[in-house]
Amino acid sequence: MSPLRRLYALATLSRAMFHLVRDPGQLDMIFEFVEKLENPEELEEVRAHVSSHEQGASAIRDRVRLGAVDLDALGQLPVGTLGREFADHMTSRDLDLNDLPSLPAPDDHRYVLAHLYETHDVWHVVAGFDTDVPGELGLQAFNMAQFPGRVGLMLLAAGMLNTLIYHPEEREARLSEISRGWSLGRQARPLFGVRWSEQWERPLSEIRSHLDLADRRPRIEATYDLVAA
Repeated sequence: MSPLRRLYALATLSRAMFHLVRDPGQLDMIFEFVEKLENPEELEEVRAHVSSHEQGASAIRDRVRLGAVDLDALGQLPVGTLGREFADHMTSRDLDLNDLPSLPAPDDHRYVLAHLYETHDVWHVVAGFDTDVPGELGLQAFNMAQFPGRVGLMLLAAGMLNTLIYHPEEREARLSEISRGWSLGRQARPLFGVRWSEQWERPLSEIRSHLDLADRRPRIEATYDLVAA
């Protein structure tokens, strides 16, 4: 990369980082962030990692895509199935499937990025993270434990700067989800390459059990005062 291109990329990253620190939920800034951070070397590192297990290698080889998702049809499935839980998750939060772009996959590297984009909301449901800021940060920590790359680390940095500057009162909730995401991501089986379109009718509890997604840590229910009474 030429010095001029590096300078332009740095300026773009700085702009995206500034906006994300102010509001970690800006999807357009996140996409811009990802586009500028990802490079052939890093994408190759991620591709090599996810293809080191047969599930990921098979997905890359077959170009497995999520495909069209009919939320109305999924909403008619029995309660507790992945499809029903996913439909309820999307509709109750007024989420639009089109908010995440469907990327072309002309090669292995672009396929990996496309697969991660289109399955992001499914991972929210399967891993059990909400779509608020603590939940998004928790899922980024989960992602970092599942595969290499700088994107998750930079998004966590933006989220923590937002916590420091704008929302210090949310530090416990956000740190708890980050910790839970990292721990859960390390213990879980790989989620990359799961053929989710074939799993809609399966019970979510069964899928979580198969993927070792049970949270084994005790939840902290209280805030402790460090000053002795």
